[in-house]
Amino acid sequence: MTTRTKFFPNHYRDSVALMRMSAEIAGLPGIDEASFVMATEANIALVVEAGLLDKGPDPRPNDLMGVVTGSGADEIEAAFDAAGEALASTEGNRGGGAADAVLPRSLDAALDSAPASNLALISCPGEYAGAEAMKALRLGLNAMIFSDNVPVEDEIALKTFAAGNDLLVMGPDCGTAIIDGVPLGFANRVRRGGIGVIGASGTGIQEVACQIDRRGGGVSQAIGTGGRDLDERIGGVTMLKTLDLLAADPDTDVIALVSKPPAPAVAARILEKAAATGKPVIVNFLGWRGDRSAYPSLTFAGSLEETAHLAVAAGGGDLPPFEIDPMPSPVPADGHCLRGLFSGGTFCHEALLELTPVLGGVWSTSPVDEGLTLTDPWTSRGHTVIDLGDDLFTRGRPHPMIDHGLRNERIVKESGDPSTAVILLDVVLGHGADMDPAKAMLPAIAEARELARGGNRRIDFVASVCGTGRDPQNLDRQEAALRDAGVRLAPSNVQAARLAARVLAETAGGAS
Repeated sequence: MTTRTKFFPNHYRDSVALMRMSAEIAGLPGIDEASFVMATEANIALVVEAGLLDKGPDPRPNDLMGVVTGSGADEIEAAFDAAGEALASTEGNRGGGAADAVLPRSLDAALDSAPASNLALISCPGEYAGAEAMKALRLGLNAMIFSDNVPVEDEIALKTFAAGNDLLVMGPDCGTAIIDGVPLGFANRVRRGGIGVIGASGTGIQEVACQIDRRGGGVSQAIGTGGRDLDERIGGVTMLKTLDLLAADPDTDVIALVSKPPAPAVAARILEKAAATGKPVIVNFLGWRGDRSAYPSLTFAGSLEETAHLAVAAGGGDLPPFEIDPMPSPVPADGHCLRGLFSGGTFCHEALLELTPVLGGVWSTSPVDEGLTLTDPWTSRGHTVIDLGDDLFTRGRPHPMIDHGLRNERIVKESGDPSTAVILLDVVLGHGADMDPAKAMLPAIAEARELARGGNRRIDFVASVCGTGRDPQNLDRQEAALRDAGVRLAPSNVQAARLAARVLAETAGGAS
């Protein structure tokens, strides 16, 4: 194998565009791996940590860096040529007219060209994102910070400034939002309606919004807070502000809150504010063990799917009571294991909460029981459920919602373990995600089944698809392709976890 590094001077692309480019270049003939990043010190360190380089070059933050590993010099040269053409094509998409001759090169210039704007989306390396977001706030713009690796001190300063100036900061690490019907980041095309969704989780927002859509409801706004917002250090500033905004919004009739459990003091402030909105509020703090009886005006949900169901019903939707297929009795530990390979962190967490009691413990990089933390995240043991979108796995690599390569490799690896009986997956559609995830995944699923058959074994695949028929990938088309390939589908993530447990129980009981 040959590895080569190339710089593209004075080229900037945001992280989603670069993850997509990395995935496309890695798929070219003769190419083993590819990583395209802005050449900041932190990004170069990630590429080295991922093993693509032994030693990183000096940082060049204004330049785009590509690292490609392939079978030979000609293949690598062709890959860099393709990358250069892709960069040139995106620059040339402006049409060449007089109005397109000059693009704004600063927030001030962008605001001059579009003075009605009130939101800036920040997507740049984390060490610079705080400064760019503060520029936006000082210009009177709300900010959605897609970037991660932003220091917590920057987040505190940004949200403190925003709170004092009647502005909203979504993020850092805000991957999903739907503002006035416009999807931002990783988001789905859902119908408009009267339900406002606030979430500290991107895939949690996506699942709730899509489940609302499936039940005939619609979303007024979906606002991400960033994963640290409910930390004691931040104090839930964005969620509190957003509750005020949606309480005053005439287009929002019902509010849904989604996150992992907040810090106790923050949870109390959030729930008190929610109870004071005067609107129905559905709360899902996944795994929260607080006193629900202290908030009789609020409705608490046990899963992402139930959150959506209750929100649609509270908005006047004619729905039956929420029901879900039961979990089996505890599955005997007889060597038949479940492996959950997720691309969404909240999907992984919800599955862990469902599966841990019935399987007697599940190993993970973020387990329910800290004693079941994997010391080697690249190797499963017993029942294992992991989030392959975690920073542990994505350093220097595209996110698995964009590029299924890493998860496909893990699917095949798990199939080589004689104890693997069931593999549980999430499939996420929408803007930013792979344009045909079923097509990307099915060859690995077929290879895994073939390996199992070679060992006189069987592997069952269970999945749920988060998306809608209006998404670019089309929900029905993706589900049909997976179903035709023998993947057992459930209508939601929580139901997929329960289905996987039942299939495992059948396997342990000798059913074929």
